[in-house]
Amino acid sequence: MFARSVCARAGSAARCTALRYSSAMPLRAKIVNPAFAGKIQQMSTKTEKESALHTPLSDTIAGRGDREDARRNEVKESEQVISEWPGDEPEDVLFDSVFGLRTIELNRPKALHALNGSMIRKIVPRLREWAKSDMANVIVIKGSGEKAFCAGGDITTLAKNNKSSETGWQKSAYYFALEYKLDHLIATYKKPYVAFLDGITMGGGVGLSIHAPFRIATERTLFAMPETTIGFFPDVGASFFLPRMPGAVGMYLALTSERLKGVNAYYAGVATHYIHSSALPALEKRLAELRFNDYDKLHERMSLINSTIEEYSTGLPHDEPIQLQGALRKEIDRIFGLDTLEEVRTELKALAEKNVSLSEWAKTTLKTLESRSPTSVYVTFRQMKIGQKWSIAETFEREHSIATKFMQSGEFTEGVDALLIRKDKNPQWKPNTWEEIQKAGVENVVAPYFRGDDSVAKLEFLNSADYKEYPFDNFGIPHERVVEAMVKKEGLNKNEIIDHFLRKSNGKPGVKEVLTDILWRKTKTHLGKTTWIDEKPKKA
Repeated sequence: MFARSVCARAGSAARCTALRYSSAMPLRAKIVNPAFAGKIQQMSTKTEKESALHTPLSDTIAGRGDREDARRNEVKESEQVISEWPGDEPEDVLFDSVFGLRTIELNRPKALHALNGSMIRKIVPRLREWAKSDMANVIVIKGSGEKAFCAGGDITTLAKNNKSSETGWQKSAYYFALEYKLDHLIATYKKPYVAFLDGITMGGGVGLSIHAPFRIATERTLFAMPETTIGFFPDVGASFFLPRMPGAVGMYLALTSERLKGVNAYYAGVATHYIHSSALPALEKRLAELRFNDYDKLHERMSLINSTIEEYSTGLPHDEPIQLQGALRKEIDRIFGLDTLEEVRTELKALAEKNVSLSEWAKTTLKTLESRSPTSVYVTFRQMKIGQKWSIAETFEREHSIATKFMQSGEFTEGVDALLIRKDKNPQWKPNTWEEIQKAGVENVVAPYFRGDDSVAKLEFLNSADYKEYPFDNFGIPHERVVEAMVKKEGLNKNEIIDHFLRKSNGKPGVKEVLTDILWRKTKTHLGKTTWIDEKPKKA
C-alpha cells in the first residue's frame, strides 16, 4: 500500500465518450472501446438474483474436488453495494471490452497509479458484473504507460486523514476495508484474471495482482513490499502469500523491502510468467480471441490461458542471474528463518564481523533493519510467523485490524510525513530503537496490534469464498516444496529430476535454472541417488 509520487509519465489519453450506467450499475468510468458503448448492456443479461449466487466452490475457485465437498462449501455473494461517489475522479480507471476480454487499465500516471478509493469504487462493480456475464471470458488488469503497474496506495491522503482530527483515522480504516474487500474478491474470483506487472509493482499494486492465477513480469517490473519504511506492515494479503514463499524468502522481503527487478520477480515466484513488454499488446489481442465451451471447467480454461501466455514468452535475459540463489539464499533461509528477531539480529552481526563474501550483505541488511520503524519490524516478524496458518479470508480480517491499529498509533502517520510530506527523511519512531522496545517489553508493544478492536466493524467480504492454499498455484516455476516431494518420493538423480519438471512444464523458461539452484542448496547425492536435506534454521 506504498506509493511515492516520484515522477510523472504520460498516461493514456481518453479515447471515447464516457458511458454512464443506469442506477442498477452506477459507473461513470470511461469505456475505452467505443464499439462496445451501445452493446455494453449485453455484457450481463442476468440480474443478481438470476445469477449463480450459490455456485459450488469447485466450479468457481478450486476447479476440482467432488460435488459433495463443493455443496458443503457453497460460495454466497454479499448484497452490499460498492459504487462510485459523486466526487470521484472520472478517468482514473479505464475499461475496455474486446470480444471475450475485459480490461482494467489504471490511469493515474502522475501518481504512478497509486490506488485510492475512487479507483476501487470503479473496479469492484465491474468485476462483479463481469463475474456474472457469459460474454466475459478473461480479465486483464494493467497500468497505462511504461513506468508503473501500481506503485501502492495513496498513503499521503491516509496520513492527512489521520492528522485531520482525533477520529480522522476512521476514514483511513474505511479505505483499508474497501481495499481488502477488492483484494479478497480478486483472490476468490471465479473467472481467469491476468495481471500485467509491467513497471513498479508495490504495496497496493501487489494486492491487485499477487492473488491472481496469472502474473506476468516484464523487463520493467520492479517489485517490493516497502511498508516498514513508513511505519506500517506488509498488507494486501502479504500475511498469506509471503510466508508461503520458499524458505525464508517471504520473511526477508517483508522485513528488508528488498526489490526484485525484471526477471527476478519471476524467478522468486512473484510472477508466474516472464514476457518482454513489447509482446504484451499481441498477447492481449490473442486473449481476446479465446473461446470457451459453456461446459468447460475453470481449470480447463485456466490451462488454455496458460498455454496461450507461454506462446508469447520471448526467453529470459542471460545477463540477469537469479538474485536470491546459492550461498546468499542459504544464509537468508538460515538467518531469517530463526525463531526470534533478536536471533536474526545477532546472526547478522556475527556474519557482518567475519571476513567472508557475505559480510557486506549482512552489514547492509542489518543497517536496513535498524533504520526502519522498530514497531513495524517487530509486528511484521510476528505477522509472518503466524500468517502462514491463516486462511485467505482470515488474512484480510486480521490485516484490517492491524492496519486500523497503525492508523491510530501514529507510527504510520509519522513515517509518511517524514518521507513524503515534510520530506526530511528523519522519522521519529516511538519507540525509536530495538532496545527501547525490549525495555518496554516486546509483548507490550506488539500484542495490541493482534488483539483486534471491538469498536471497528468486522470486515464483510463481497463473497463467502475461503481457502488455505491458492487454488491455482501451478502455472509458475515449480515451488520448492513440490521439488522436495519429488525428491523424497522418486529416488531419482538430479538430471532426472530436472528433466521431469522440464517435461511437466513443457520446457518452461527458468525451470532448469531454478531447479539447479534448489538441488544445489537442498540435496546431496550418494551412489547416484539424490536425497533431500531437512534442515531447520540454526545459529552459526
